[in-house]
Amino acid sequence: MSELVPQPPRSLGFRTNVALLVQAGSTAEQKDGYQVIRTPKNPTFWWGNFLLLSEVPEPDALPGWLHTFGWEFPEARHVALGLDVPDQLSLDVPPGAGLTLTRAAVMTLECSGRVPPPHLNTQAEYRPLSSDADWQQALTLRLATNDTLEPGAYQHFARRRLTLLREQAEAGRGAWFGAFLDGQMVAGMGLYAAGDGLARFQTVETHPAFRRRGLCGSLVTYAVNWGFEHLGAHTLVMVADPEDEAIRVYRSLGFCESEWQWSLERAPVGELLSSERP
Repeated sequence: MSELVPQPPRSLGFRTNVALLVQAGSTAEQKDGYQVIRTPKNPTFWWGNFLLLSEVPEPDALPGWLHTFGWEFPEARHVALGLDVPDQLSLDVPPGAGLTLTRAAVMTLECSGRVPPPHLNTQAEYRPLSSDADWQQALTLRLATNDTLEPGAYQHFARRRLTLLREQAEAGRGAWFGAFLDGQMVAGMGLYAAGDGLARFQTVETHPAFRRRGLCGSLVTYAVNWGFEHLGAHTLVMVADPEDEAIRVYRSLGFCESEWQWSLERAPVGELLSSERP
């Protein structure tokens, strides 16, 4: 039997997710009705090790998908099932399945739609990371913003994740950006080319002690301008929690909701669900 060729996801969110993962060394394997995404260099990265289902499963089919996930990822403590459906959906998850259905807004911005930040912070320096010290500050910032996962395990995960992101930046596929105040990195995010004129934002974060100062919007604006100039992108993609206040910042900069990204998650025992995605 010939090997199935992975098909680009219909969902813009997952299409850019998978594209960035694969160019960073992950694999995408097409199976009957789903894809298997693996990130061997970071096995505890939930959304680097997941199944992408082609259709919305029936509620009574969820136990079978849990079995399939366990078979594909026998050592995983989490469960992550992406649903390749960009529109609204209805799915009644049985309580016994232990899964949480999550919805994220897939937002897009084209060059002509850019809007200047309403609260530009002119005190900070905005630039791509370059040195070892910069990337160490990116790790420090990431640890400071973690409020859901066990610190030791998260540090191990975050270090590996940033290593892969740095490799991609140094290969010319994008950049990780920082906002610096008096030399301290107080906000950060990534933007990477995802093919076909698309570029995808990664993990927008601001240090808890420096929020509500316009740093997030100012740094996103810097990255937006950099992406259109240096990546040759025609559309930038941002995936955001529709309930998080940051989505208002993205809207104020011209980003518009284009579709939804749906997923089913189960955190490891003793841990909370994380919004960490590629």
